[in-house]
Amino acid sequence: MDPFIEKAILVGVNLRNDLHFDYSIEELGNLAEALNVEVVGVVTQNLERINPSHYVGTGKIEEIKNFYDEADANLVIFDDELSPSQIRNLERDMECKVIDRTMLILDIFARRAKSKEAQMQVELAQLQYMLPRLVGLRDSLSRQGGGTGGGFKNRGAGETKLELDRRKIEEQIAKLNKELELVKEQRETQRKQRRKSEIPIVSIVGYTNAGKSTIMNQLLNKINQDEHKQVFEKNMLFATLETSVRQITLPDKKSFLLTDTVGFVSKLPHHLVKAFRSTLEEARDADLLLHVVDASNAENQYMMEVTNDTLHAVGVEDIPTIYVFNKADLANLAYPYVNNNQIWMSANEGAGLDELLQLIRQHIFSDYVTCTFCIPFDRGDIVSYLNESAHILETAYDENGTVLKVEVHESTAQKYKKFRVN
Repeated sequence: MDPFIEKAILVGVNLRNDLHFDYSIEELGNLAEALNVEVVGVVTQNLERINPSHYVGTGKIEEIKNFYDEADANLVIFDDELSPSQIRNLERDMECKVIDRTMLILDIFARRAKSKEAQMQVELAQLQYMLPRLVGLRDSLSRQGGGTGGGFKNRGAGETKLELDRRKIEEQIAKLNKELELVKEQRETQRKQRRKSEIPIVSIVGYTNAGKSTIMNQLLNKINQDEHKQVFEKNMLFATLETSVRQITLPDKKSFLLTDTVGFVSKLPHHLVKAFRSTLEEARDADLLLHVVDASNAENQYMMEVTNDTLHAVGVEDIPTIYVFNKADLANLAYPYVNNNQIWMSANEGAGLDELLQLIRQHIFSDYVTCTFCIPFDRGDIVSYLNESAHILETAYDENGTVLKVEVHESTAQKYKKFRVN
């Protein structure tokens, strides 16, 4: 067997007939695949409550162990966060490497993090996860010789950091917290500047892999933005972790800022939610949320709940929302189709973009007014400002000056009210 090929057995406990259990296991498999781990088997158990010592019932341990040997696996992945003692007991009794869903997600984040801030946030979450598990992880690493064979990031964040003692890890956590606090202050300053500019902010949120980056790129394409402003997109979980902010200027000179956020997933480790809090808070300042949903996934209602719960956890609430049911082509639904604040579309095909922009307009440009100004000839500066930043509907001239019929933000209309003629 190639030592670099990870072969994993997935283990899950279905507690009191959880309706989303099958999906959770399927998602665990997708998370494993995102790290090039091959899933060679699944073991599940129905229980009323988790076994505090081993997570699964002790009878199941033998079954998992036999399956593990038969399938020539080298890893067992549990579909929940395990306690330090559960990891210790399982590894001792099954004599193999055990990881949990949290470790898997942390590792994906560690690989995907590109910006300094995202890297610090992931490292902080990893250290906080590891601190109570130092003893168990050290045993496991000495037996297994590192993280998983596929270059699992916990080898870097594992062996090297576990050689540090608890005090050093605590010092590193304090240092990261301090550095992230500075980044957060810079972010706040940027946000204040954005708020001052009066440009509306539209924030894209949603479950991972629902098509958020594709929608952002298609909107940028639609208005002929440069290629280099595109954001990374790929059909995989957590393709993007960075928050991107792009300004979209429409043909009628109205513009808005479009921001996207990290995708959500069920059982997102609380360390990560905490670490990414400042990134997720981007959505708190939005004037409008685009909640992107994968219309082709049977579990999309559940995904919407997970997204909403995570947003509430970081204080994002009471923001007008458009529900964007993407991938309607894969779901065999009629598209593009609009119903109140919901739209069915296919970002991949570029179908529904005009309708989406129209919905966005209705929400964020409702405080625009149409009025007519008569600007004296000696105030050419105002005429050129309005030509550049407002939507000019008509231009005429009379003996008093330039007559412009324009569509402008209420504050601009207020600013030049002495020149208004209607």
